[in-house]
Amino acid sequence: MLGKTRGGRSVGIALPLSAVLLIALLASTGPALAHGAAAVAHAGASKGVLTPVARVDPRTLTNDAAGASLARGARPLRTASKATALAREAGHIPSAASTAVSPARAGALLTNFDGVGSRDSAKTNFGAEFEPPDQGLCVGNGFVLEPVNSAYTIYRTDGSVVAGPFNVNKLFDEGFRQFTSDPRCYFDKATNTWFAIILFINAPFTRARTDIAVNPSGDPTTPWTVYHLDATDDGSNGTPSHPGCPCLGDQPLLGIDAVNLYISTNEFSILGPEFNGAQIYALPKAELVALAQHVHFVHFDNLSIGGAVAASVQPAITNGSPAAEYFLNSLDPFGTFDNRLGVWAMTNRQVVSQGGIPTLTSVVITSEPYGVPPNAEQQGSTSLLNTGDDRMQQVQFIDGTLWGALDTAVTIPNDTAARSGAAWFRVVPKLQGNVIGSANLVGQGYVAAMGNYLLYPAIQVSHGGVAAMVLTFSGANSFASAAYTVMGARQSSFGVIQIAASGTGPYDPDAGRWGDYSWATLDPSGGSFWMATEYIPPKASQTKNGLRNWGTRVIQVAAN
Repeated sequence: MLGKTRGGRSVGIALPLSAVLLIALLASTGPALAHGAAAVAHAGASKGVLTPVARVDPRTLTNDAAGASLARGARPLRTASKATALAREAGHIPSAASTAVSPARAGALLTNFDGVGSRDSAKTNFGAEFEPPDQGLCVGNGFVLEPVNSAYTIYRTDGSVVAGPFNVNKLFDEGFRQFTSDPRCYFDKATNTWFAIILFINAPFTRARTDIAVNPSGDPTTPWTVYHLDATDDGSNGTPSHPGCPCLGDQPLLGIDAVNLYISTNEFSILGPEFNGAQIYALPKAELVALAQHVHFVHFDNLSIGGAVAASVQPAITNGSPAAEYFLNSLDPFGTFDNRLGVWAMTNRQVVSQGGIPTLTSVVITSEPYGVPPNAEQQGSTSLLNTGDDRMQQVQFIDGTLWGALDTAVTIPNDTAARSGAAWFRVVPKLQGNVIGSANLVGQGYVAAMGNYLLYPAIQVSHGGVAAMVLTFSGANSFASAAYTVMGARQSSFGVIQIAASGTGPYDPDAGRWGDYSWATLDPSGGSFWMATEYIPPKASQTKNGLRNWGTRVIQVAAN
């Protein structure tokens, strides 16, 4: 994620997860108010075709001495302290309960190992490693693939290394010196296919795109086919260019259903401060799986919702075959506090493969309040961990319900200061014909820790209704750690937060930004969750000088 501005404020994302802790929340079950459907279909929509540009075989990858000269995603972010202070004075920070801290004892924790870390980054980038380690994680056929901003490794499900670490650029056939950021991936059980995406900006900073890598073999160690989805927006495609362009499609978000692959980006000027809103792309899954020479796509532009430009519209990882692909986004245009969510539906999705344009509509519903979180304290340092902002994080659609979570500021009874915590939402969308007619908020709440901070939640739910959340845990008396919490199928709040891996020291304040997001995925069997987040690992996993000391933790948690 690049440190750019959104609607006049700095924006960043994050989703690590960590440590021992707590949980808490306000659960609500009444239907939320829907403020009316806003049809945006065909407005600002365009079509195009992609062709394959490269084929990459992980078995032949080597790391040459070219090195890498650009720090991926390394632009700074403004802290949230001012907005948080103003909101606290106005009494808008939501209040949440805190439960007792619990140690990470076995129970539902099935697998627990160190993933890609700063040592891997330095190894694949010839001594230079990059922050933040934005998290990609996907699992299938006995493999665990974890790309982060600078490196990727393929593991077995027991944590043993199959291949790597490699420079992450090579998965997308990019040069070592090219700027890439924000990788994500997904294994699609229905088609036995691996999908991966990443942001790319060329060295002159004149063009940007989303790289898409596809592997339909079921084995991620075999060749991947790469496509390029141009997101430059400089008027060269025959449509008017937006202010500040040439522009990039920042922080590509990944969604998928039975019909299409979905990518949502935030359009920023490459060199200036201009923000032009969310962009949504749909690409036929069948064409990608077939490694077709011509892959259709549809691009939705000029999106607005709730009286503001739409931003960070998260597409769902969809389980099953619903009548629409759904999306969620938070609505906080001034970067303070809000109590609204945007719920989107894309119908007629099958027409994308025919060169047609599907229907995209949205509604706004009322939710619990949320707002920009304060930065997090950490043990052994006065340097704070950047908690990003309150944009919607990972979204899942399963058994008729949308689930999402985001970072928020919370106040905890008898605590001495506002903290960063997680807000979660459970939404049931309803269609009226080909448009979304309403959406009911049937569950929501907060996860918060007395005297501590939670960063970058990622949420996932099983078909049995069990929900799991991963995040980073940190505080004045705790190093940044990897943590998770679970909510039972018949429960309305998450349980005690478990520490999967305790941090071993403070994060180097000069190393860069803390990871922008975590990730969670449902195992293809449906019986467990796989999750990953950033934390401070043992020194054996750190760089030689111990200064660039970040790492990631991969965990598997039982889903029933």
